[in-house]
Amino acid sequence: MPKRIPTFSGAAEVNLNFEVVIMEKNLIEKPKMPSDKEEAPNKDLTHAWTPEEKELFKSKYGCEVIKQNCTLEEAKDTQVPNDAYIVTYQIDGKTYYDLTRCGKRSNLFDMYYDNLGSVVRNIDWGYGKINPKLWGYQAPEKKKRK
Repeated sequence: MPKRIPTFSGAAEVNLNFEVVIMEKNLIEKPKMPSDKEEAPNKDLTHAWTPEEKELFKSKYGCEVIKQNCTLEEAKDTQVPNDAYIVTYQIDGKTYYDLTRCGKRSNLFDMYYDNLGSVVRNIDWGYGKINPKLWGYQAPEKKKRK
């Protein structure tokens, strides 16, 4: 019958003589986990989205930024699609609001997390009243009859 090795709640190491040596918990270094206070390195977090970034967001995340770095009153505009979200995020103690469209909230969160780090505080429905199919629709010019 094979000899059973007892299990330990701490870390263990097997040396060349196949003896189990228990390591002290103080010697084990835990991997450093990113915290909420740590941001993405070398990022200018107060920047506005560039047109190239906005196009990338449409293709990668399926999201469109309608208004950026606006006030809460500007974000409560009713002349936007009814599928728009108000994203609240905080950088260096200052709160910012963006009005964005996206198919899923998870994609919207991923967009902000991947580009700005852990700064998103809230994602709420916007106050838009326009059907998304009709938003931005331009009626064709009518030809004059003879």
